[in-house]
Amino acid sequence: MHVGVDLIEIERVARSIERYPRFRERVFTEAEREYCDSRRNPAQHYAARFAGKEAVGKALGCGVLFTWREIEIVGRPKPGVSLTGATKAWAGRMRVGAIDLSMTHSRELVTAICVVEAPANAV
Repeated sequence: MHVGVDLIEIERVARSIERYPRFRERVFTEAEREYCDSRRNPAQHYAARFAGKEAVGKALGCGVLFTWREIEIVGRPKPGVSLTGATKAWAGRMRVGAIDLSMTHSRELVTAICVVEAPANAV
């Protein structure tokens, strides 16, 4: 089993969205942007997905620096994870099992924890 955790300030993500016009397109998939933009407080939902992606990258051991959109946070109310591209290939080589993600927030902070299970046949 591998675990990844991330904590981020919602305001930090809000500032990034305001300052950098391409931030949302660089980091989030179209489906993630549609979901976040449809919410009453988009920055809170962007921050949750940002933390979720970081936690998944840490749990997988591959990071997210160049593969932000290859880790997509899907579903609600229980978030799930969809992998594509090089990140999906990495997970296949590492023979990862199920990926479980939990995200929560307060007024100011978002945290995410990801648990990646070893495959059933792993020793």
